[in-house]
Amino acid sequence: MEPGNQTRVSEFILLGLSEETEMQPLLFGLFLSMYLVTFIGNLLIILAIIIDSHLHTPMYFFLSNLSFADICFISSTVPKMLLNIQMQNKVITYEGCITQMYFFMLFGGFDNFLLAVMAYDRFVAICHPLHYTVIMNPKFCGLLLLISWLLTVMYSLLHSLMILRLSFCTELEIPHFFCELNQVVQLACSDIFLNDLAMYLTAGLVGVIPLTVILFSYTKIVFSIMRISSTGGKYKAFTTCGSHLSVVSLFYGTGLGVYLSSAATQNSMASTMASVMYTVATPMLNPFIYSLRNKDIKQALKKVFS
Repeated sequence: MEPGNQTRVSEFILLGLSEETEMQPLLFGLFLSMYLVTFIGNLLIILAIIIDSHLHTPMYFFLSNLSFADICFISSTVPKMLLNIQMQNKVITYEGCITQMYFFMLFGGFDNFLLAVMAYDRFVAICHPLHYTVIMNPKFCGLLLLISWLLTVMYSLLHSLMILRLSFCTELEIPHFFCELNQVVQLACSDIFLNDLAMYLTAGLVGVIPLTVILFSYTKIVFSIMRISSTGGKYKAFTTCGSHLSVVSLFYGTGLGVYLSSAATQNSMASTMASVMYTVATPMLNPFIYSLRNKDIKQALKKVFS
C-alpha cells in the first residue's frame, strides 16, 4: 500500500465472540460470572496461604503467586470485554490496545514460568527430599521468582515496542474479544517480518523452555516414584504433585488446542472461541483444582471462612 494511504491509527474495533444483539446479555452474564468466580477463588487461595502458617512453604509461595498472576491475567482482557458489551461499543483505543497486549503477555508468560518453577519444586521435593529445605531456601525461591518476572517483562516489552513501529491502514477490525498480538500484527500494512521473527524466537523462551523444564521434572519424578516399594509411598508422592500436574495439563492442553485450531482452520471465530479456554476457563478452574485435590488448602480455607 502507498505510504500516502497510511495514517496514524487511533483505535481498533474488537469484534468479540458474537455480533448478534440477542447474544450480548448472555455473553455478559456468562463472562461476568466466570470473572467473579476466578477473582474470588484465586483471592481465597492467596488469603488461605497467608493466614495458615503451615502453608508458608516454597510450594504454596509459588501457588500464591500463580493465583495472583491468574487474577491479573483474566483482568487484562475480560473487564474491557464486559465494558464494551455493556456500553454497546466495540472500540478500543490504540494506546489501550497496546497496554492490553502488554499485560496479557506479561501475566500469561509469568504463568508459564511459574508452572515450570513449581514443577522443579516438586522434582526437588520428591527426588531429593533430604536436601529440599537446603535447595529450596527462601533466597533461591525469591531469585526464581525475580528471574521469571524479569524474563516476562522483557518479553512483553519487546513485543509492545515492536508494535509501535508498525503502520496500520483502513482495516482495523480485530476478530477477537481482546487485542491478541498475532491478530494485531496481521492488520499492519507495513513489513511485519521482524515482528513474526520475534514471535517465533520468543515462543521458545516463554513456551518451549518452561515446557521442557516441566517435562524433564516430571519424567524424573515418575522414575523416582516407580522406585518406591510401598504402595502408600507411591500414592503420597503422586498426590503431592497431582494438583500441579492437573493445572499444567489444563493450561498447556488448552493453549496448544488454540494454536492447533488456528493452524487447522481459517475460521478466526473458531480460534477465538478456543482461546476462551486458556484465557478465561483455565484461571477459573485452577482454584477448584487446588482446593479439591489438596487437603492442606481445604483446611486453610476452613480457617478463612471461620
